[in-house]
Amino acid sequence: MKPDTACIHAARDNTTSTGTVAVPIYQSATFAHPGVGQSTGYDYSRSQNPTREHAEKLVAALEGGFGALAFSTGMAAIATLMELFSPGDEIIATDDLYGGSIRLFDNLSKKNGLVIHYIDTSDLSQAEPLLSPKTKALFIESPTNPMMKVTDISAAKKLIAGRDILLICDNTFLTPYFCNPIALGADIIVHSGTKYLAGHNDTLCGFLVAANAALDERLRFIQKTSGAVLSPFDAFLVTRGIKTLALRMEKAQQNAAAIANWLRTQPKVTKVYFVGLPDHEGYEISTRQARGFGSMISFTVDSEETARAVLERVKLILFAESLGGVESLITYPVTQTHADVPEADRLARGIDEKLLRLSVGIESAEDLIADLAQALG
Repeated sequence: MKPDTACIHAARDNTTSTGTVAVPIYQSATFAHPGVGQSTGYDYSRSQNPTREHAEKLVAALEGGFGALAFSTGMAAIATLMELFSPGDEIIATDDLYGGSIRLFDNLSKKNGLVIHYIDTSDLSQAEPLLSPKTKALFIESPTNPMMKVTDISAAKKLIAGRDILLICDNTFLTPYFCNPIALGADIIVHSGTKYLAGHNDTLCGFLVAANAALDERLRFIQKTSGAVLSPFDAFLVTRGIKTLALRMEKAQQNAAAIANWLRTQPKVTKVYFVGLPDHEGYEISTRQARGFGSMISFTVDSEETARAVLERVKLILFAESLGGVESLITYPVTQTHADVPEADRLARGIDEKLLRLSVGIESAEDLIADLAQALG
């Protein structure tokens, strides 16, 4: 089944007697038992709910995983993931992560005794000196947020082959429509389903996708115990959103390519970070491991004053913190997504007062460019 078809039909349930096309919303906290020691397969919605189960099966099928788990937010998914590890365990992580992931690692994971090593995983030679028996995971984003660096997923797996180390990949930016990290060696995939999967800026959601049964079982125990599960209605919204994932990703990527090339011609724009540009340092790797480049662009302008003026002047594009919806959004990482990252670390990664991040939506590219043109002045 091709990815665009799978977005609609991969988890279709043909066993229902109603013939419903849309997945029903089972808005029930609990389920009656047929008898003592018997179960319908659903007992309490924290453990499982039919609507959430449908969303999980759909995402697992799209990612080629053994199973998927749906959470109330992307950060709830990552927080659950980190419960796999014990005090003293070491994790090597991409240094250019979403700021919320860094905040969790630095303020909760480290408090719980984990050791986090941040490196530029687009250069995997930086990881080799850090590998030890205490290393339990390599956590990567590709492309990264917000500097759009690309990590070679297959090479990352090769680096840790034969060791008891999990390869964890945040696939939020590309989604399973453009990239399938499990096929490249990843053990666990992370999604902020709030973004492209749901696609309409109307719900919060997170997913973990496990490559094998053992990991799936461990994660489900933690999820059931900690309880940050996706609600039935939100599961319905995510499932509905995924039905148009292929169309949205293709249109948004087309728009992003046009905007990125236009931005490069603007005198006030000093640098454009878009993986789909042939001279991007990660372009070749991306063409090998993905079917597309996504629709996230970061760019630097000539001054902080210009950056703030753009944020104040945009009219069609919305100044808002998020990404992946049908609406184009522009974000100021220094005060929004990465505000909690220490200044020295931010600056070392290029996240300064001149950097803007653009999540390109599905509007007319011509209209979006016109809005940016008037905003840049």
